[in-house]
Amino acid sequence: MDGVDYYELLGVSRNASEAEIKSAYRSLARVMHPDAGGTSGTFRMLQEAYETLSDPVRRSGYDKATAGGTARPMPWFGTGTRARRDGRSREKDRERRSGDPNRQSRTRHFGGDPDFVPPETRPDPSNLPWWKTVDPGERLHYLPVTEHGHAPVLAAIGGWLLFLPGMLTIAPSLLVLTMWLVPVVAATGLLGLVPHRLPAGRADRAFSAEFGNSRVFGQPGAVRGEPAERLTAELMSEYLARLPGVRIFHGLSWPGSVFADVDHAVLCGRRLVLVESKMWLPGHYTVDDGGTFRRNGRQFRGGGTRLPEGIASYRELLPEIEVRGALVLYPSRAGETTTGDVAEVPVRPILPMGPEQFVREIGRWLSAEPATIDREAFRAVLERVV
Repeated sequence: MDGVDYYELLGVSRNASEAEIKSAYRSLARVMHPDAGGTSGTFRMLQEAYETLSDPVRRSGYDKATAGGTARPMPWFGTGTRARRDGRSREKDRERRSGDPNRQSRTRHFGGDPDFVPPETRPDPSNLPWWKTVDPGERLHYLPVTEHGHAPVLAAIGGWLLFLPGMLTIAPSLLVLTMWLVPVVAATGLLGLVPHRLPAGRADRAFSAEFGNSRVFGQPGAVRGEPAERLTAELMSEYLARLPGVRIFHGLSWPGSVFADVDHAVLCGRRLVLVESKMWLPGHYTVDDGGTFRRNGRQFRGGGTRLPEGIASYRELLPEIEVRGALVLYPSRAGETTTGDVAEVPVRPILPMGPEQFVREIGRWLSAEPATIDREAFRAVLERVV
């Protein structure tokens, strides 16, 4: 928005922290929302200012573009400090006119409650179809398959050679020699067909020694610190970790970025799911064929996701890995948040999900290779943890 200084609009300094920007936005949003007496145009500008300054990448670009001081507040809107003061005056006038300040405050719940914490969700494992099919103690299989050397084959041949002199003495014939070779060939072929049954190779042992039993990497909520991130992290550790091959990551950057662009990621075998946790207004959320989110049938403009960009970047980084996204939604105030049934829509890269639906659908998707770890994919993802 040309002509508007986002810092002055929010009433913060240019070196304000993310927490200060968030606090200023919440204070202004309460009095500038159309339901509170503001206009849709000014509120959209406030949202644009907050979305720009709360995103490190967009904020850096904005700071560079306005380094010369060309941006200035629009006269009709005023600075953030004055707008906040005028908004409070309008609020007090409405309360005086109503004669009941408590009644007035009850009618102004137009947005999220900054003090609201979503309730925890704990799905019943008996309602998860994939739960009983998984053996948590199954032995891990590593990809790519490592070479076990020729030791097993040489041992088999050497063992049979010990018996060869005695066999030829008893019955020196071609038939006996053939009968001796058949088990050797069979053993060699069997060892080649089932390498995961052999003792772990050097690379597998080195991998286990380096990472041990660690299954979670990074800290949930280290950047945004929202309760939703913590709740999703708990679901992952409590339910998805039942899959022996699951490795969980929190706070990942895109390739080429240094910021935590992705809230969470779960890797199992050749499948990777990128996860964002969001607190949006209560309602029923769906996504149409064009990727547009809808709340109660109408286009939703109260939030966004960067998962499509993240999915594209990780598919480029890991071309051999199947990557999809999951947007886990929690209510931002008292009320229920529901989502469409995944089974009723075509497979899409990203779908909004409730916590229970996330555990059910993502657990089912990852259980295709429940005890497999791709070492190369694991290291590539681990390097992205901020």
